[in-house]
Amino acid sequence: MSALYDTIGLNYARLRQPDARISRAINDALGAAQTVLNVGAGAGSYEPANRQITAVEPSAEMIAQRPASRASVFQASAEDLPFADNSFDASMAVLTIHHWSDQQKGVSEMRRVTRAKIVFLTYDPAFRGFWLADYFPALVRLDEGQMPRMTDYETWLGAVNVTPLPIPHDCTDGFLAGYWRRPAAYLDERVRAAMSSFHALGDVSEGLGRLEKDLQSGAWAERYAHLLDLAEHDCGYRLVTAD
Repeated sequence: MSALYDTIGLNYARLRQPDARISRAINDALGAAQTVLNVGAGAGSYEPANRQITAVEPSAEMIAQRPASRASVFQASAEDLPFADNSFDASMAVLTIHHWSDQQKGVSEMRRVTRAKIVFLTYDPAFRGFWLADYFPALVRLDEGQMPRMTDYETWLGAVNVTPLPIPHDCTDGFLAGYWRRPAAYLDERVRAAMSSFHALGDVSEGLGRLEKDLQSGAWAERYAHLLDLAEHDCGYRLVTAD
């Protein structure tokens, strides 16, 4: 993960601005926790301002993009957390677990250092993708290969609560589904550069060509007209919480 984000991280902080509605959902999920570990913290998105944060991130490039804050920051990986047992009230991992080299070990490490609640924002590979997968079907195979199933979290942590997290139509965070109602954004190389999935896909010129053609002809709007009036949309993202 470090090498990937050292490569794509150049404008990451500018294009991946935390969305306030997603922030509220994560903050609510953390409950009353005061000390929170953020694993795979990236540039610090979604770290609650009203709690004592410790951030772990393997990429020096991402750490360099963090805004000034009171968080303590460690360059380390999820699979080898440099903390004693039960060091934190809660831990969180936001859109990161699919990058871990050993997901089960990383989750086990989070459980080891956390006294109570663990919160993941992740993607359910059983969802089979939103409309973008019609143009880039390899996204579905990518998700199946990288993303833990919801049952995996139960195996690793015991009972979990899985809650759909609909994505707002004007989401300020440019992750993969952030532009679901703004399809032309995916034609912008700068936007795609902040999405790790596009880096994993490699050559996407064929899908981009079809998307551009459909936007110009009106075929996209005709096919997905039912989406254009929605304020939010379930694109497969889930909050997974364990006590």
